[in-house]
Amino acid sequence: MRYITNQSTDPAYNLAAEEWLLTNTDTEVFMLWRNAPAVIVGRNQNTLAQIDETFVRERGIPVVRRLSGGGAVFHDLGNINFTFISLDGGRGDLDFLRFTTPIVDALGSMGLPCTFDGRNDLVINGRKISGNAQHIAQGRVLHHGTLLFSADITDITGALRVDPEKYKDKAVQSVRKRVTNIADHLPEPMDVVEFMDRLMAYVSNGCEQGRTTLSEEEERAIQGLADTRYRKWEWNYGHSPAYGFTRITRTPGGVVEAHLDVRSGVIRKIRLFGDYFGARDIAELETMLAGCRHDRDELACALESTPLEPFMRGVDLPTLIDCLF
Repeated sequence: MRYITNQSTDPAYNLAAEEWLLTNTDTEVFMLWRNAPAVIVGRNQNTLAQIDETFVRERGIPVVRRLSGGGAVFHDLGNINFTFISLDGGRGDLDFLRFTTPIVDALGSMGLPCTFDGRNDLVINGRKISGNAQHIAQGRVLHHGTLLFSADITDITGALRVDPEKYKDKAVQSVRKRVTNIADHLPEPMDVVEFMDRLMAYVSNGCEQGRTTLSEEEERAIQGLADTRYRKWEWNYGHSPAYGFTRITRTPGGVVEAHLDVRSGVIRKIRLFGDYFGARDIAELETMLAGCRHDRDELACALESTPLEPFMRGVDLPTLIDCLF
């Protein structure tokens, strides 16, 4: 077993590190890592349906899709992530207990009454401290989980809050549960770095020989994967399943009701209804937007040279774009 403490806090790099190790490792891996503030969505989810798009945009919070299924989660430096990579995929079945048991035991050694709950959670006194997910490929298992140590609970709820009436799809929806931080339950105070050290020491059984860092060659390969997949709109947003989007917005020019049909992140059809006034046929505007990605910058670019007043009197470009998210 190789024991890695990954010092990077770049979410795209860290998720790429998991995939690269899963594909290329010749030994089993246990890795600890943290992300700067980010939203991490499950492989099978509709990204925009999981996030408060305004909240994450205004705060510059990156949104990155991971390899595994399950629900969306918010990461910050108060959240610790752990990864197990096993070369033995068994029968190809998901087995959460196999990988969470060492974590439960480690927390128990620190005086924390942690238990496995439901499909994939760890809880303390019924409140969630960890969510887990798995991905199986070519006989190998990637298991990863979160550990809320001193996370900003306000940002967790803010970044993942979304109006469920806007999106109609069959994608996996995140299930919200009451959460708590591990730090609030420790019998003796410690900071996040000390906690990570103690967790690593327990899982590695004090084995210093197996503790390594990522080599320069590995880092270059991981950075390349991060750039070609995990920083790309096509993976993080475009990989979403087909969905319909509806929003009714009151604007200075009247009510605008937007209906979008989106496939692979691209708007296939759009209709703009409402009680606004316009001299030109709104179908012309709809034609300009059809074929664009469901992305603020691309939609704004498509209309930047088009005066909106003849189509929607009293509705400017920023307001119209807001109606579409």
